[in-house]
Amino acid sequence: MPALDLSEFEWKTVLRKLTIDDFNELIALQELCFPGMAVWDIAQIESQIANFPEGQLCIEIDGQLAATSSSLMLQYDPDMAWYDWKKVADDGYIRNHNPKGDTLYGIEIMVHPDFRGMKLARRLYEARKEICRQKNLRRIIIGGRIPGYSEHADKLTAREYVDQVFDKKLYDPVLTAQIANGFFLQGLISNYFPTDTHSKGYATFLEWKNLDYLPKSKRRVAHTIEPIRLAVVQYEMRQISGFEDFARQCEFFIDTASEYHSDFVVFPELFTTQLLSCTSVTRPGHAARHLAEYTPQYLDLLTELAVKYDINIIGGSQFVIENETLYNISYLFRRDGTLGKQYKIHITPSERKWWGVLPGDRVEVFDTDCGRVAILICYDIEFPELVRIAAQKGAQIIFVPFNTDTRHGYLRIRHCALARCVENHVYVAVSGCTGNLPFVENSDIHYAQSAIFTPADAEFARDAIAAECNANIETMIIHDVDLEQVRRHKLGGSVQNWNDRRRDLYKVVYKEDGEDREV
Repeated sequence: MPALDLSEFEWKTVLRKLTIDDFNELIALQELCFPGMAVWDIAQIESQIANFPEGQLCIEIDGQLAATSSSLMLQYDPDMAWYDWKKVADDGYIRNHNPKGDTLYGIEIMVHPDFRGMKLARRLYEARKEICRQKNLRRIIIGGRIPGYSEHADKLTAREYVDQVFDKKLYDPVLTAQIANGFFLQGLISNYFPTDTHSKGYATFLEWKNLDYLPKSKRRVAHTIEPIRLAVVQYEMRQISGFEDFARQCEFFIDTASEYHSDFVVFPELFTTQLLSCTSVTRPGHAARHLAEYTPQYLDLLTELAVKYDINIIGGSQFVIENETLYNISYLFRRDGTLGKQYKIHITPSERKWWGVLPGDRVEVFDTDCGRVAILICYDIEFPELVRIAAQKGAQIIFVPFNTDTRHGYLRIRHCALARCVENHVYVAVSGCTGNLPFVENSDIHYAQSAIFTPADAEFARDAIAAECNANIETMIIHDVDLEQVRRHKLGGSVQNWNDRRRDLYKVVYKEDGEDREV
């Protein structure tokens, strides 16, 4: 079996500026999202793109227009007729766009019905917020439809309906999403879209405030922090009846991490061996190769969930057969639908004995929307040279999916991970399995205390542990790490291990692409 072509499993998810070539798909999308309402004409779209191209955005999935967002900049005036969409948005032409304004006005967000439930609106709201940060705008203002109101209009006033949506007693497909994205109600507008029968013509007047706004500044200064939110899973191994049970357990953790707006969620090494509890194959070598048959399903599942929940997934690791050779591989599932993979480089004696796993030979460092990261599987974190290579390539976060059976094994992972943080000025997140799998050879018992470790210095946690799970229970920790903080620490910490290496006495030399390279 040759190596799987990961491009066959990728979802090509692209957030980009809208172009006039998208017009036909845009109108078809508008007709689906707002049936019965007037659609844009080509002159309006041409004018929007000409006046404020960076404010007209779309998400494309595998070449199909899945979602769009349009906006313009204005100077805030409390006396402006914010209630009048046609005046504020120049009837959709946005010729009143003010590049020196302090407020972003959101005209419209649309999500194709086939792609709803995939948090595409969140991505577009985040893109709008980033425009505010980059242009140093005070706020975003939107007039939001309340399309669920028509089902309750005979019993509730518009104000009562909106109050109940804010109180979580009712769900509105537009307003609920806007609340989740940090918008606050400033008022209720009647006759906003008289033709919007679902909203009974009403709209909400909503505001999001930019906490990074700098008064009297014309542009944003450099970031003082770069927070990245990590969700680390401590996964309980339990007997299951099939792949659907495994998928359900994975989706629960991914959904939860996404609800907390995490940038990464990390699963343990070989948590997929849970699938062996529902097979009749018992000999370890055969069982490992049987498990590898699930690889296409595993790749499809986590690729879809990464896009659906708008989160980067470190997919633990999985047995994979390539050219008749069995490897232990960890996959990165980016939220844009693309994939990366890291082979386990050091194979433990038990992996060789029980399963016949062979090693990979390259340290990968992956570009993500949250910086450069590396994945080292379990035993690999116990070899300092590998993190030296990853750090040389620019990794600031090292993800370590691990799977240990005893506390001694876990402590080797823990202590080595802590050391790698000190040596290289990086964060290390370790994710392991707990629970038992009776009669699954070499994966029957598990011990874990998953954690996020930091360098040891005054600006970090007292014991160099940013967060950790209680040992041996199924749970998940969620914590922010600051990439700017480790960058500054590398340059000016109390000790500067990276800078103070005696490369005149020793150095790390490794082979890559047939060449000798040096750290």
